[in-house]
Amino acid sequence: MDLSNGSPVITDPMAMGQPLMGVLPSNMMPFSIMPGGYSSAGGAGVSVSRRKIEEVLVNGLLDAMKSSSPRKKHNVVFGQENLPEEDPAYSAWITKCPSALASFKQIVASAQGKKIALFLDYDGTLSPIVDDPDKAVMSPVMRAAVRNVAKQFPAAIVSGRSRKKVLEFVKLKELCYAGSHGMDIMTSSANYIHNTEKGKEANLFQPAREFLPMIDEVHFLFHSEANQLHPLSLVSKSLLEVTSGIEGASVENNKFCVSVHYRNVDEKVNIMSIRQFDGPAPSLLLWMYLQIHLTFLHVCCSQDWKLVARLVNEVLEGFPRLKVTNGRMVLEVRPVIDWDKGKAVEFLLQSLGLSDSENVIPIYIGDDRTDEDAFKVLRERNCGYGILVSQVPKETEAFYSLRDPSEVMEFLNSLVRWKKHSI
Repeated sequence: MDLSNGSPVITDPMAMGQPLMGVLPSNMMPFSIMPGGYSSAGGAGVSVSRRKIEEVLVNGLLDAMKSSSPRKKHNVVFGQENLPEEDPAYSAWITKCPSALASFKQIVASAQGKKIALFLDYDGTLSPIVDDPDKAVMSPVMRAAVRNVAKQFPAAIVSGRSRKKVLEFVKLKELCYAGSHGMDIMTSSANYIHNTEKGKEANLFQPAREFLPMIDEVHFLFHSEANQLHPLSLVSKSLLEVTSGIEGASVENNKFCVSVHYRNVDEKVNIMSIRQFDGPAPSLLLWMYLQIHLTFLHVCCSQDWKLVARLVNEVLEGFPRLKVTNGRMVLEVRPVIDWDKGKAVEFLLQSLGLSDSENVIPIYIGDDRTDEDAFKVLRERNCGYGILVSQVPKETEAFYSLRDPSEVMEFLNSLVRWKKHSI
C-alpha cells in the first residue's frame, strides 16, 4: 500500500457533482439521483418519481440498520442483563467462528517465535454498549488489563470515536490511537498526553484532513439567506437540527465522521406518514406549501428508525463527497475516500515496523461492522487473526469470537500470562 500520499483517492469521482441520497446495504457506497425534483413542466411527476427512489434508498438503509443492530441482552458482569440460553443458531455459528478463549493454545502456538501486534476497538470491546455514548467508560480492571498487555505487545486502539475522545476514555500512554475509523492516527500518544505540540504533529496521520470543514458543516447549525429561497430542502440543515425533534436520537461529532445514534429511538411507531400524497398533482406553489407543513408534522408524528434514515439521507443531498455507513445502533457520515479500519491497521503495521508477515502476528478484536474491514485485511494477508465480539451469530471475516468485554479482558490477561511464561 502506497502511503507516501497523505490524501487517498476519492473512490467515486463520478458522484462529485451529484447529490447523495443514501446507501444500499450490499456495499454501503453512496447512490446518486437527479438533483432537485421540482420543475415548472411536469414538476409533480418528477417529485413522485424522486420520492419513490428516495423510499427505496431509505428502506435499504433501514434494513441495514436493523441487520447491524440486533436487540439482545448483555453481560451482567458489566452491570447489564443476563445472557439468554444459547440457541441452536449460535451453537452452529460458534463451530465456524470458535471461541478465542477455547482456541487460545492454538492461537499462541502459531505465534511461537513471532511478535504479536494487538489492535482493539473500543465501544463494545473494551467497554460495554450503553444507552448514552458519553457514558461508555472503561472499568478500572479493563484499563489495567489493557495497560498490562500494551507493556508486553505493540498495541493500538482503532475506534470510530474521535481520537481525542477515545484517548480520554482509555487514559493510557502505552498505546497508539486511531480515531474516526482510522482517519485520525497518532502513532505515539505520549507526546499528546504531555501536550508536546511539535511531537504531536510529527506523529499524526490524517488522510481525510481536507474534509474537516465539510464534517463540521454537517454537524453544526448553519443558515444563510440563500437557503431561505428553497424552504423544502433539508440540505441547508445540519444533522443536529433535523434530529433534534426525534426523541432518543443524538448526534456526535467524531472529527472526521459524524455519528447519528438511534439506540434510544423507538424502532417503529405505527402512525401513517401523512407525507404520502396520492391525490391530483397540485401546482408547484401549493406543493411547496404542503411539503413544508407536512414534513414538519411527519417529523413530529413518526419518530422511528425509518425517520432517522430518511432525515440523514435528506441532509446528505448537499454533500456528494460524504457517505453513510452503519454500525451497532449508529449511522456514520464519513468522507468518500478509500480508507477504513483495515487501511489503518496496514498503516500502523508499516509505521511501527511490523509489516513483516513472516515474523508478526496481528490480532484485531472488535464488535462492529466497521471492524470487518480489518478482519478482511488480516484474512487476505493470510497472517493474523480477527476476533469478533458478539453474542449473536453474524456473517464475519473474523477467525474467532468472544462473547463480550469480560471475555475480551480474559483473553488479554491470558496473553500477558502466556508472554511472561514464555520468556
